[in-house]
Amino acid sequence: MAHELQITSASPSPDLLDLPWEIALAQWPANVLAALPRGLSRHVVRFVRLGGRVIAIKEISDLVAHNEYELLRRLERLDVPSVVPYAVVTGRETPEGEPLEAALITEHLQYSLPYRSLFSHILGADTATRLIDALAVLLVRLHLIGFYWGDVSLSNTLFRRDAETFAAYLVDAETGALYPQLTDGQRNYDVDLARTNIIGELMDLESGGVLDEGTDVIGIGDSLVARYNELWQALTEEESFTRSERWRVAERINRIHGLGFDVDELAMTTEAGGQRVRIRPKVVEAGYHARRLDRLTGLEVQEHQARRLLSNLDDFRARHGSDDPEDQLLAHQWITEVFEPTLQAIPAAQRGKLQPAQIFHEILDHRWYLAEQLGRDVSLVEAAESYSQSVLPARPEEQAILGLTPQEAEAEAAQAAAEDPYLDR
Repeated sequence: MAHELQITSASPSPDLLDLPWEIALAQWPANVLAALPRGLSRHVVRFVRLGGRVIAIKEISDLVAHNEYELLRRLERLDVPSVVPYAVVTGRETPEGEPLEAALITEHLQYSLPYRSLFSHILGADTATRLIDALAVLLVRLHLIGFYWGDVSLSNTLFRRDAETFAAYLVDAETGALYPQLTDGQRNYDVDLARTNIIGELMDLESGGVLDEGTDVIGIGDSLVARYNELWQALTEEESFTRSERWRVAERINRIHGLGFDVDELAMTTEAGGQRVRIRPKVVEAGYHARRLDRLTGLEVQEHQARRLLSNLDDFRARHGSDDPEDQLLAHQWITEVFEPTLQAIPAAQRGKLQPAQIFHEILDHRWYLAEQLGRDVSLVEAAESYSQSVLPARPEEQAILGLTPQEAEAEAAQAAAEDPYLDR
């Protein structure tokens, strides 16, 4: 009996019906595919242009596809950094009636790169450390909402630039599960697995000549554990102090804000006959600075980008004599007089290379170096023009990603797969 094609989606597109679902994904023709670099995966993954968007398609079993789709939808509602689920396609079969695996479809995360591409195109000695820091923050965020990943690795993560750091996004939730709260055993298993996988992935890069020989890959793996434990303790530990030290409540909240998180609920109890106070954050959410910038300006950016933009906005506010950090009218004035003119000084053909907030951040850095070189003050527009001529042309196109042809993308993925001993684990 012939199967009927079934498409499950919150916002289905009729264009999905035009894709060659009767062909195994590995054999899809090049004219259907989008030329984007892929990370390593146990499953066949392809990028496809669909209307005005790019989607990622992964072949897996029906049950796993539906489970991962629903889990990604729940993570999206919880505002967790992860790929956005788009659809599940089941009932696939060849013209000869042979069944094919289901397809899980997610939206491509613009301006993101898999870790292999970052090492290929960002040759910095601290790249690995910055990726590990981003992954540690992501893992803490997931654990705070009760998500057990079950397969933490660089391969299952995408990275976006975030000022001088990176932001990490979960891209594979196949082994994940969402609980009301994780046990210490579940958290520690995730962290230990992350360390093991990261060391293996970095050793693979080292053997391929991508990572500097002699890099302490075990030390980098250990740093993930240390960074995670430091963050987890800062965000969740209980503190006890005397009633005369009530200022420590505000200090604790400010410390959490400094880490980029916000305290939505704080439990406070007295002990020792009311002479001591014990506090413990109950609900902690990431994105403190990003939410503040969004509230003031409507800009949606990464956390470290938000810090940099808010610093520039605060300088603008101080020059205009305002002492109100929540002055939305002045924030709107900053957008129209500072942020937008700076970006408009970049040629239109170059603006898609990086996220707008990342370009603004890098222009601020470039202005500092340019002023030091010229020995005088430099305006943002002048810095933007210099940046667009001397820096931006050499940067890879991170919105469209590197400009590979489908054939080059295929060759790159095949080479990476052949070099990776962990692909079939």
